[in-house]
Amino acid sequence: MNHLVDTYLSDGCGRCSLGGTPDCKVHRWHEELVLLREMLLHCGLNEELKWSIPCYTYQNSNIVLLSAFKEYCALSFFKGSLLRDSNGMLIQQTENVQATRQLRFTNVQEIADLETVIRSYIYEAIEVEKLGLKVDMKDRAELAYPEELELKLADDAAFKAAFEALTPGRQRGYVLFFAAPKQSKTRAERIEKNRAQILEGKGLHDDYRSNKK
Repeated sequence: MNHLVDTYLSDGCGRCSLGGTPDCKVHRWHEELVLLREMLLHCGLNEELKWSIPCYTYQNSNIVLLSAFKEYCALSFFKGSLLRDSNGMLIQQTENVQATRQLRFTNVQEIADLETVIRSYIYEAIEVEKLGLKVDMKDRAELAYPEELELKLADDAAFKAAFEALTPGRQRGYVLFFAAPKQSKTRAERIEKNRAQILEGKGLHDDYRSNKK
């Protein structure tokens, strides 16, 4: 057990002002997260805190994240697309998410009833890593750019040059982030809000990570 995860469970991830308050998403799913944590540890995974949330690894390779969301808590498998999913439980968050798949939960009893099934997913994810299997990721060019981003790239030369100068991983992170909202207005707002950071050559989470050092 990692004491940093104990802090996460008591205070939240620290990414917003709700951390440590009753409104924190981590507090909303505290019992569920504790039960899932026990399962993960019993499966022999190493417990760490990455990106301010619990991450479980096997021989230094990321296997699964334990996360709290507004409407559910989840196990997010890094190579979930390679799992057989014989129970049909894995969820692809958006069509642009290539590798990660989630198991979502909304109450303690559900988790307890599915313990054997949940463990089977965890063990299979470990086996995938042992075998060295890789997800066949699409090239950046195959990603679906939202229309709002295409328009911004066409109309703002400085933005276009800065965006194209980013590493492929940073470009991909922004594309997925910009494309996620359902409403065009929200997508456009996200792009404008991150324009300055892109002009500085920074990735989506660079400022957050530097502030945590």
